Amino acid sequence: MSNSSENKILCFDAHLDISMNAMEWNRDQRWTVQQIRESEKGMTDKPDRGRNTVSFPALRKGKIGLVVATQISRVVKPGSPIPGWYSQEQAWAQTQGQLEWYRTMEEAGEMKQITDAKSLEESLKLWENPNEKTPVCYVLSLEGADSIISMEHLVRAYNYGLRAIGPAHYGPGIYANGTDSSGRLNKKGMELLQTMEKLNMILDATHLNDDAFWHALEIYNGPVWASHNNCRKFVEHNRQFSDEMILELIRHKAVIGIALDAWMMVPNWIRGESTPKARNVTLEIMADNIDHICQLAGDSLHAGVGSDLDGAYGTEQCPWDLDTIADIQKLPGLLKNRGYKSVDIENIMHGNFIRFLKEYFGGKQLLV
Repeated sequence: MSNSSENKILCFDAHLDISMNAMEWNRDQRWTVQQIRESEKGMTDKPDRGRNTVSFPALRKGKIGLVVATQISRVVKPGSPIPGWYSQEQAWAQTQGQLEWYRTMEEAGEMKQITDAKSLEESLKLWENPNEKTPVCYVLSLEGADSIISMEHLVRAYNYGLRAIGPAHYGPGIYANGTDSSGRLNKKGMELLQTMEKLNMILDATHLNDDAFWHALEIYNGPVWASHNNCRKFVEHNRQFSDEMILELIRHKAVIGIALDAWMMVPNWIRGESTPKARNVTLEIMADNIDHICQLAGDSLHAGVGSDLDGAYGTEQCPWDLDTIADIQKLPGLLKNRGYKSVDIENIMHGNFIRFLKEYFGGKQLLV
């Protein structure tokens, strides 16, 4: 890659809906961000048209070489205000289309899947000296488990490389209720976690409502992380983690990725009305959330990046000092200004999630 990237710190982004954008938004992720924006001029079907921030060239420019990439598909009842599919079978088929897109990008040399210790080491080696063609290396995660029709399907998903699952998303779910809802895990949810534990999968605590969060962490003995979640200290909403929840995650040796969705960064955000500039939503708020987790932990070993950029929103609802995902490279400077040492900055930018994965892959990986 160009000399300008040589002084950039490798970034691990723990949450990106890359295939959703490709398949539902019809964005060719091989294009530049600007080319995608140009292609969407005049489109009004989604609020973030022409305001995307993510593409493969932008990821490479920002040295965001390792990511957690999602499959996502929700099941809803007719009349639901939340979009989704009416059956688990439809939802499963949607996730399979997203999976096939990742596979096609692998064939094109754009991506490389991380499923075990060997592929993780290969990926880290690739990003020691990257260039404009270095593949974006990804761990496959499922955001919301509604699409898992049965435990046999879960085993099938594990075998194609699924390594992390967030049981819930927004509202009521098949296995667990998520953001803006309540209730502990149901019987199906408990069975899901038991099977995940047998398979040694990562539980993503993101989006679990408070009741389900405490229930899940009480019964799950496998690895836990939170791919994209901010602190309730700054935004008093159930989507964020309270200090007690953060401390519990730290006790589980979790890493928490900080997200860049504006409504999670400042209180009383009104979708479609509030603007990042008017509310002064900046990357400093990301640093505030990271710092809060570090202060609670007493070290820099539990905070990371989980941007969720292009997660059904764009520049209309993210920090105004970020034009593309490459601007996450501003974060090291912000942390340095706060007195963070180089080792701490490297932990936050990539070290914590990579250490987590090394420990995870060092455990028992099944062949099923």
